[in-house]
Amino acid sequence: MQSLYDIPAPAKLNLFLHIVGRRADGYHLLQSVFMLIDWCDTLHFALRNDGQISREDLSISLPADDLIVRAARALQRATGCTQGAHIGVLKSIPAQAGMGGGSSDAASTLLALNRLWNLKLSVQQLSEIGLALGADVPFFLSGGHAWVEGIGEKISPLTLPKLPWVVVKPDAGLDTKMIFSDPELKRDSEPATITGFAADAFGKTQNNLSFGRNDLQAVAQKLCPGVNQALRWLGDKGLSGRMTGSGSAVFAQKLHDIDVGDAPETLQVRLCSSLDVHPLSGWADSDGKI
Repeated sequence: MQSLYDIPAPAKLNLFLHIVGRRADGYHLLQSVFMLIDWCDTLHFALRNDGQISREDLSISLPADDLIVRAARALQRATGCTQGAHIGVLKSIPAQAGMGGGSSDAASTLLALNRLWNLKLSVQQLSEIGLALGADVPFFLSGGHAWVEGIGEKISPLTLPKLPWVVVKPDAGLDTKMIFSDPELKRDSEPATITGFAADAFGKTQNNLSFGRNDLQAVAQKLCPGVNQALRWLGDKGLSGRMTGSGSAVFAQKLHDIDVGDAPETLQVRLCSSLDVHPLSGWADSDGKI
């Protein structure tokens, strides 16, 4: 079956992540800056006329009802579309890393099928579908870097400088629910502002991790020794690391040349760059045109 679209799904890093409260329904309120990077999964889409959604795993095996399949079916239900698709998935972004791989795959699926099926939904309409799939999906539909608040649904576009990064993922992953349910998790950070972030993070220092922290990191280090190993490895390279999201990956701005060849086998190290915009930016717009 010939692919009609070969689509990237980029990962993200959280430059900081603060928990500023908790809703009555238990959802945590956060503030964060999400930055797109050039570590991507690749999805291949081919049209099916029988209405079926099929998926082929081209690298690792994925759960049968993963976010890609769920996104495709949710788009069918929301629009009444009778067309289907065959989706080939080449995974590169590690799972349980805090890099948003599953949410990014879902967002790219919505964008690709919106075009493949000629649905002409707007970004806002796709985001409403995406939010039901996961809190990070609307960010990956927004087209660029962002200041993110609420449970992830309040998104303000940001312009960030293009910089090199070192991302380190230990073998072990982290379960988001375990971190957010831990009684030691800090849930009362003072609210920050976009202007405060811009003045501090990209001001007098070259270290772009100077603003804030990841409130989940202390709990993650307790639960996952691999996070500590990854942070120590970055520290040995003269870099100040920080955890991204609620997973086990850590990262640091690449301030100088480093040798990644001596990393332990238990650590996956990748040199990355931030993106200017999402590779699919403009695939749907506020008017629903493509």
